[in-house]
Parts: sequence; structure tokens; C-alpha cells
Amino acid sequence: GKTGRGHGNLIVPAFAVGRTQEVLYALGDLMRRGLIRRDIEIYVDSPMAVAATEVTRRHQALTDIEARILAAWQAQDRRHRPRIRYTESVEDSVALNEVRGAIIVSASGMCDAGRVKHHLRHNLPRPESGVLITGFQAEGSLGRRLVNGARMVRIFGDEVMVRSRIYTIGGLSAHADQAALLGWLSNFTVPPQQTFVVHGEAETATGFAALIEEKLG
Repeated sequence: GKTGRGHGNLIVPAFAVGRTQEVLYALGDLMRRGLIRRDIEIYVDSPMAVAATEVTRRHQALTDIEARILAAWQAQDRRHRPRIRYTESVEDSVALNEVRGAIIVSASGMCDAGRVKHHLRHNLPRPESGVLITGFQAEGSLGRRLVNGARMVRIFGDEVMVRSRIYTIGGLSAHADQAALLGWLSNFTVPPQQTFVVHGEAETATGFAALIEEKLG
């Protein structure tokens, strides 16, 4: 939609290292292909994400061909560059409460800590705003409750109505699947005598532990 006072924001909870940079790449690529407006303002609100993005920018030669094509397109003409603003100070972050019609990328990725909680508190009650979930949300996390359709959540001790739209895309998830993890475990020269499954939900973790025992002894 157009920017302006009556328009909502899109809040993107994203891990500071890796996920935020993928999200920025995806947004830039959508602009290059004319699928979203080039003049939309994007805010990255996480000091760690700002630092990690700068590291990525300094080492562009190490990125894949798609990322280099996008960087070349952006370097060609200033008008091709997304309007990305990085907020580092708490004051800059608080000022985003007044922003309308923007995309705000902020950590943490599961909505349980960090600055993103402030953006959610301000935007969840607004039907014109949206929240874009970009990765796996662990059981018990605020992100998981939003994905599961909670109409009311507690943030900083306050009950917050969920009127905004919640979107979920799984394609950016960085979690290795069962086959990838088994492949990794199978390729040790000297396999570990004991493996601890410490991540994931109870049912999946127990099933995976049984599979390791069955396939790898």
C-alpha cells in the first residue's frame, strides 16, 4: 500500500545473523523484478543485525552469483537501491513507533526478546499492519502463539489484541532436515559413540533419536 499515516507496517521478526541478510536480499530482489515498490522504506532495527549486514556488505565477492547480480544492479543506478535505514540507538528504535507504511526487520526471530517485541506491541492491534514470520517458531515462543492464531498475547506484562495479519513463509528456515542431519552424522571418519538430540520438539526429537540408533547404531 501507499505510505502515509493511515497505513500499517510490515514487521519481520528475523535472527540478526543470517536471516536478516537473507530477508534484505529477498526484498531487494523483489524490487529488482518489479514485484514490490522501490520507494518503500525498510528499517533494520537490531545493533547486531546492523553489524552482521556490514560484514556481509564488505565481503560481497564471497556471496553467490544471484547476490552479486543484485548488487551490480543496485550499483548501476542510485534509484535501484532499496531505502534501507539502520537504527542503532534506543532513541532511533523508539522513533519507529511513529513510522507508517514501512517494513521493519528486527530481532529476535522467535519474537521472545529484543526490539521486535516493542514493534509487535505497537503493530499487532492494528488491522492495517502485518507480521511476516520467516522461520521455525519453537513451542512456547511468542512467534509460535502468533502462528497458531492467538487473538490475544502478553507482551511486557500487557494483554495485546492481535488484529494484524500474520503471514508465514517457510522457505527461509535454516534448520537442517532429518536427511541432512543423518547424512552429516554418517560421514564421520570415527563416528561419535553417543549422540545427544537437544533441539526440536519432544516428539520429533525422540523419533530422530530412534532413527539414529536404528541407522547408525
